[in-house]
Amino acid sequence: MVADLTETLAGFPPALCRRIVVKIGSALLVDPSGAVRDHWLRTVAADIAARRAEGQQIVIVSSGAIALGARRLGLPKGGRGSLEDAQASAAVGQIALSQTWATVLGERDLTAAQMLVTLDDLENRRRYLNASATLERLLSLGIVPVVNENDSVATAEIRFGDNDRLAARIGQAARADAVVLLSDVDGLYTANPQVDASAMLVERVERIDSAIEAMADGGSGSGMGSGGMLSKIEAAKIATGAGAHLAIITGHRDSPLSAWAGEGRGTIFQAAAGKRARKTWLAGRLTTRGRITVDAGAAGALARGNSLLPAGVRDVSGVFVRGDVIDILAEDGRTIARGLSEYDSEDAVKIAGRRSEEIAAILGEVSRSVLVHRDHMVML
Repeated sequence: MVADLTETLAGFPPALCRRIVVKIGSALLVDPSGAVRDHWLRTVAADIAARRAEGQQIVIVSSGAIALGARRLGLPKGGRGSLEDAQASAAVGQIALSQTWATVLGERDLTAAQMLVTLDDLENRRRYLNASATLERLLSLGIVPVVNENDSVATAEIRFGDNDRLAARIGQAARADAVVLLSDVDGLYTANPQVDASAMLVERVERIDSAIEAMADGGSGSGMGSGGMLSKIEAAKIATGAGAHLAIITGHRDSPLSAWAGEGRGTIFQAAAGKRARKTWLAGRLTTRGRITVDAGAAGALARGNSLLPAGVRDVSGVFVRGDVIDILAEDGRTIARGLSEYDSEDAVKIAGRRSEEIAAILGEVSRSVLVHRDHMVML
């Protein structure tokens, strides 16, 4: 049964996946000298055109702006020697990148649209919904959105840091059925295949646990990009938690999507059961304002679908206000849930460990009986 499902999903065929996100890294799109790999990119455009003809909607998440800009500006270290160099390279390179995509897709009678986002655009609920609406409208018009991180203004505080996780978050916003990460390797291996000849390809992952995470290698082999296998595992957590499959396949061949559909070699992370839109957004967030540690009894109650009551709280950290996103931790430090706080952090500290009927006397007013309501919380 496992092999049958993996084989059925191989290539993410249009009949099963109406909408997919395809992520392309810098090392695939740009050669070591900083020039676009035109022939290869045209084979990707041909793949996209073929899938569009079959009714599949495609969103592209494309790296390459910094690498392209650094070449034009003559900056060392691929434009990543400093934040200022990276931002300047991105500003110059993004024009070249968007022109490149417009050209290769235009040759296939497809229209490209550029979307630049920062981490904050997808962490803020209102801007997330705006991005989602824009993607929906573009796709309904038959357009191919080309998304990249807005590196010309992004700083460490508002960066995704890699386009693997960006692709997964865009998959959420676009309500995609699947995400494809084109990589310098053809999937997740039991060990690093570059140093361990006995490493075996993992064809399917149903659940991302500590054993799967231990297989990840955080390095970026090309030195041009910012992602590695660790970032792809993190992307898989976001995508599968949102109900989308995620695949890691090699991009080191022409027509990579067609080749994958033909031979099926890669790793597929199977989607989890779908969550409500708000809970999907919560689960995929990369930043939170604070943390609440709970005792074993409260952790069990949360697992059974209950709200978080103050009585089960052991510790409150961070500075947050009502409505901010906070993580909920078990006593061993594991993050078990995420939700919207019903209290400011100052008041949360005062009522931690106290019964709900005591809250009014402590705070001097009639207040809400829960710290995080179950309708505004997602288990992780």
